Amino acid sequence: MLQRFGGNMTERNLQISAPLRLRVWGDAALFTRPEMKVERVSYDVMTPSAARGILEAILWKPQMRWIVDQIDVLKPIRFQTVRRNEVGTKATNPMGIDAEDHRQQRAAVILRGVDYVVAARIALSERAGSNDPLAKYVEMFRRRAAAGQCFHRPCLGTREFAADFALVEDDPPTPLDVSQELGWMLLDIEYGGRVPVPLFFNARLQKGSLAVPEPNAPQVRR
Repeated sequence: MLQRFGGNMTERNLQISAPLRLRVWGDAALFTRPEMKVERVSYDVMTPSAARGILEAILWKPQMRWIVDQIDVLKPIRFQTVRRNEVGTKATNPMGIDAEDHRQQRAAVILRGVDYVVAARIALSERAGSNDPLAKYVEMFRRRAAAGQCFHRPCLGTREFAADFALVEDDPPTPLDVSQELGWMLLDIEYGGRVPVPLFFNARLQKGSLAVPEPNAPQVRR
């Protein structure tokens, strides 16, 4: 039994598709480490939750969910320090806040020139009816990804870093020949209980590929 990220739902007897691959790239990315409270510092590699967000920007329905299996790194990991304007307070009323009065300039360590291949599968949820075959959502995703269609522009961690994407239908590109320990990485957020629970796993890049565990795997920590 798996719990769906993003809603209170359990799933039994899952129907799961074969892996689908999407190439995602951009000039810059920022996959923020949650332990950094003031200055934003990116993970070395795209997180599974960020990959899921990109996939859902292309296709998401209540009858399905995405299972991210693997993230391949195609370009060398390069960091750059930049200064960004941020709002230093939260809006406490419906009228919002004046950004000019609360603007702060902060440093951020971002990634430059990123390029990934995300391998993921579609699983049907209990909301799927008899008229919701798995093949329908697979073909819907392939059609939308091949045509460059999305519900909203996917981003590489934060909205200011837009992502380009393309469906990988043939042999995927060869990952970067690099292996390294990445430390504890955010897997996703579990929303099944009274409060959201972050899930972490000890990530390792093996010859350019990051294997993503299932949420209930022994190596996942809450």
